[in-house]
Amino acid sequence: MAITAIQSTFEAMSKSRLGSVRTGYLSSRNARSDMAVSRRAVEVWRRWVLWSCRPVDGSSVGGAAGMRANLGSDRVTSHRPTRRMRQVDFTAAHSAHAPNDVIDDVTGTEPPDFASPKASDLVIAALIGGLAGAALAARSNRVAAALSTIGGATLLASAKAVARKRRRGIEIQPLWYRILSTGALVAPLGWLAGKTTSAGPTLIGTATGLLAGLLGVRPQKVILGPLVGAAVGLGLAARGRRPSPAAVATVTLVIYRMLSAAVFRDAQVTLLAVRANVADLPFVVPLEARSRYVGVDYVRSLAGVLGGSYVRDAGDAGIVASLDNLAGPDFDPGTVAAEVREFYEHTTRFALDIVPEWRTWVRPGYLLYSSLVAKPLGQANLPMNQRQAQRGVRSRIDTIDVDRDEIIDIRGWIRSFAATGEPIYVGIYTTYRHDDRGYVSVGFPLPQSSFTATLVPRARVGGGLVLTSRSALPHPGHYLTFIEPASRELTTLGVPGFKEELDVYVADGELRADHAFWLFGLPFLVLRYRIRRKPARAASEAEPPA
Repeated sequence: MAITAIQSTFEAMSKSRLGSVRTGYLSSRNARSDMAVSRRAVEVWRRWVLWSCRPVDGSSVGGAAGMRANLGSDRVTSHRPTRRMRQVDFTAAHSAHAPNDVIDDVTGTEPPDFASPKASDLVIAALIGGLAGAALAARSNRVAAALSTIGGATLLASAKAVARKRRRGIEIQPLWYRILSTGALVAPLGWLAGKTTSAGPTLIGTATGLLAGLLGVRPQKVILGPLVGAAVGLGLAARGRRPSPAAVATVTLVIYRMLSAAVFRDAQVTLLAVRANVADLPFVVPLEARSRYVGVDYVRSLAGVLGGSYVRDAGDAGIVASLDNLAGPDFDPGTVAAEVREFYEHTTRFALDIVPEWRTWVRPGYLLYSSLVAKPLGQANLPMNQRQAQRGVRSRIDTIDVDRDEIIDIRGWIRSFAATGEPIYVGIYTTYRHDDRGYVSVGFPLPQSSFTATLVPRARVGGGLVLTSRSALPHPGHYLTFIEPASRELTTLGVPGFKEELDVYVADGELRADHAFWLFGLPFLVLRYRIRRKPARAASEAEPPA
């Protein structure tokens, strides 16, 4: 019944001026103003992903998704169908709403805008190659410069055509072409640095390596890049004749990328799907924010879209309906202590005191992120220190009963700073089953996108419960998903470089939790909670349905 109501709502939305947008509206004005920007942003992001990301391993895309798309084959196999719990069946809602003629890359159909060669792509490749050739021959005479320009344009355009011809399905550009094209892109930058500064080859090489390392994201690459650049600059300078700045930059980037590909074989970001249906990605919570600001009223705005019964700060609600939904081969809910079970199934009965423990190396970056991203976004704005946390954290669960049958369909756990009301985070908690195993998926709405943490349960000694993404199973992990507003298709990146583990347990008669996070294999944050029971609240204190 709830699913039928959701489907009917989205069918009605598809005929309205807002189009087939799922959730997260704060106002119709914002919805209209953001639509064109969102579509362009998604298309640009999707093209960049296909150019820059590499598969999970050398032979497949989508390994973390429980699917395998063999490179060079249009066939895709998947595990048994996945069933999401009663909270909301996102799969059914999206599947019913998706147009029949949608091209689905995950099911093996080649997307026409990526798989087939385009004249514009070849022209752009030729321009990049021509500029690189001109930059590399800047010190030569006019004839040599012209020949170098023509040669560079011909080489890169031909490489682009070969790479395109060999691609199939959602396969990204081959590594050899990505190395060649980025080497060509950096040549004009090296030439410009040589013309506008007095930097020598060692400095130019080091700067190029630093740029490449920063773009590689992980700290190890940030260290490797400048070392490779300095070695290349010193080596070319040792030949006697002062090398071309463009040549130093190009050689640095090519050597760095080859070395990086050989050393860092575990991808930190992987492309899982492009223009996929929700049914193909059961571990993703496809609920986006339609506005540029998420905020503490997100669930209320979602209830307005779905037309359901909304309760702000539900009197007795949990982040999961029942731990029994998570039963599996490695987890027996019967072993969980009564206090831990009650916390998950009746979360609003408890108050949480938090002590954040940030590693020193991540503090500067987080301060910048918090000021420039988290606060303006109204999402994922964790306290930086205990002083901020001691000002008070307000926690509540907002619920939606879509079909008004007195069964909760959507649970949003919202935390905010008590003193200011600023949001800390807004998470939509769901559970689903796959291969006789239960999972918890938490969706964090973002503008036109969603960040999902899918965690697998494990029993803990003493009756505790651990939810973790540190697992060899295919589904647990973190996923950044962009949702196209018209077709409701999902373009999803896996982020295996990000891990988390939530450990809830009883110690000395007190309920506690440790929430640990890792980035690139390095621990960077632990949130330590002391969980205490609230004074009993009368039923009349709960806010009525909106």
